[in-house]
Amino acid sequence: MKQVRFKQWNCLLDIRHYENNRTALLLIDAEDHSPVATATVNLPDVELKSNEVIIKDYSENEGMLAALIAAGIVGKPVWWANTGFVKCPICPLLV
Repeated sequence: MKQVRFKQWNCLLDIRHYENNRTALLLIDAEDHSPVATATVNLPDVELKSNEVIIKDYSENEGMLAALIAAGIVGKPVWWANTGFVKCPICPLLV
């Protein structure tokens, strides 16, 4: 499992899928395996390539994009989706 340092946590990456089969990235604590964060958001109206994910890098997830890039899990954003409240980075999934 890929490791990620997010804020004060050492995390493991858990790759799952949303109901519409898009990739969901979850971070779990490497020590006690408790949930730390859901790193992605599912915006069904946003068109994605099969290897792209939408990163939640706002609110309690601020800093998520940098953490995932540093861990080699996602590449730099190729574009940004406007949710109406915030813009979310769309990134290529590298794992």
